[in-house]
Amino acid sequence: MRIEVYLLSALYALVLGALFVPASQPLLGVLQQEGYSGCALIRWFYRWKNEVLRRYWLLALCAVLITALFALCFSFGGVEIAVIVAMIGYEGLLALFLFASRSALKVPLKWTARIIRLSVCYALLIAAVCLGVFLGMGAIAEVIGHDLARILLRAVPLGVLPLCLPVLLAGANGMMKCYEIPHTARFVRQAKEKLAASDCVKVGITGSFGKTSVKHFAAAMLSQKFRVIATPASYNTPAGIAKCVNDGGLGCDVFLAEMGARKRGDIAELADMVCPSYAIITGICPQHLETFGSLEAIKKEKGVLAERAEKVVLGRTAADLPGAETAFVEGRDFDAQNVVCTAEGTEFDLTIGGECVHIRTALLGRHSAEDVAIAAALCHLLGMLPSEIAQAAARLKPVEHRLEHLTGANGVHILDDSYNSNVAGAKDAVDTLRLFGGKKFVVTPGLVELGELAESANGELGESFVGLDGVILVGETLVLSVRQGYLGAGGEEEALTIVPTLQKAQEFLAKELGEGDAVLFLNDLPDKYL
Repeated sequence: MRIEVYLLSALYALVLGALFVPASQPLLGVLQQEGYSGCALIRWFYRWKNEVLRRYWLLALCAVLITALFALCFSFGGVEIAVIVAMIGYEGLLALFLFASRSALKVPLKWTARIIRLSVCYALLIAAVCLGVFLGMGAIAEVIGHDLARILLRAVPLGVLPLCLPVLLAGANGMMKCYEIPHTARFVRQAKEKLAASDCVKVGITGSFGKTSVKHFAAAMLSQKFRVIATPASYNTPAGIAKCVNDGGLGCDVFLAEMGARKRGDIAELADMVCPSYAIITGICPQHLETFGSLEAIKKEKGVLAERAEKVVLGRTAADLPGAETAFVEGRDFDAQNVVCTAEGTEFDLTIGGECVHIRTALLGRHSAEDVAIAAALCHLLGMLPSEIAQAAARLKPVEHRLEHLTGANGVHILDDSYNSNVAGAKDAVDTLRLFGGKKFVVTPGLVELGELAESANGELGESFVGLDGVILVGETLVLSVRQGYLGAGGEEEALTIVPTLQKAQEFLAKELGEGDAVLFLNDLPDKYL
């Protein structure tokens, strides 16, 4: 081959690599959601009925057909002209695919420095594979010696590349870990040193549910008396906590660190990093049973934080947690009693420190009383008076996407509980929906991360919908169990609708709901479950 052919091939490969990065945004997003596990990405992509896999199959089929067609149609101009035209056709198809399939991820891809580094490596790996395939097929074509073979073998094989993208991305991710693992370790070690040097009160917050809400409420209430820094959003991994510490510093009196766990050893790693003197375990349920395998394993993992702290606040469902004495027993340190829930908010009597104060808050749902009480227990341990706690609680606002009450432009009440829900929280959200007037609809794809309990739990979820005016099930993943539970409990089939996407559900609701009606968006699934 002449030098011009090598240069043209390299340019073509680089352009393909650059185009396939934005085309792979769903893959990058799921990889990020899966904690940069390449194996999890591959399992997700090649599973049955994956909508993204279907789109990539279609792209691959179109690429093979278009490159073959363009190559054959322009074969009269010679081998090189035909191949160049086929290349341009392939790149044009990719550009069209990017335009036609552009849609935001439900959990937006965060363009962190790590994702940018990975994307560059991924693009270069795709380019290297493209160049290798192109030159290799060219060499085979030369051996065959037929002009048609020279054209088709160079142009067509790369058409199947879209189906190999997850493997290539997993490979690029594996290569980048040689840099990312020590880089992250240094980043975490720097934050650990800053935490150890700070004299602020350090609080670790974990549990199967309610971590972010309790952290949010505790930060808001404590800020009435102290300087408080809390890890933002759901930053609950070593890297997330380190980013908060290293970027923002620790100029505070109290540092609240949310601690997530998806596998054994996660809490120990976070506790070693933060070294909390106070711990909150909000509650235990089968959430994450998919990765832990048993409820006892979940309890044991969460109990690690209780063992590491000097003082512990436990929610009701964490009362039998190993490694800590319960602090949430009626008549003892604190409790939420006489809970009254309305469509406007929640009020209850908080018993704490031997006193009883009445709490009135705009937060919705019975679970919000317990979340506030848990946050109040921490506030009391840190020196706040019951009267100060009651005043601070009255100012609390809901956490975004956690049974957040919004009002649509047409006067429809929207209950946004779209953050990953749990069994108890879902039931509470449905009970809250029933407090509103007008027609009542629920939109849900079901509950996830429940392992072997997924079918029964989603069946029970369906049973809780009986009596609502409309039940809209989204997707294919878990809705059959929800449907069976709903109909088996006496639900009306006429009130049940199954749609493929959330957008279709919203289009359906626009025709059904009017002023004064209410809709609950329950557990909007991350992309990895769709």
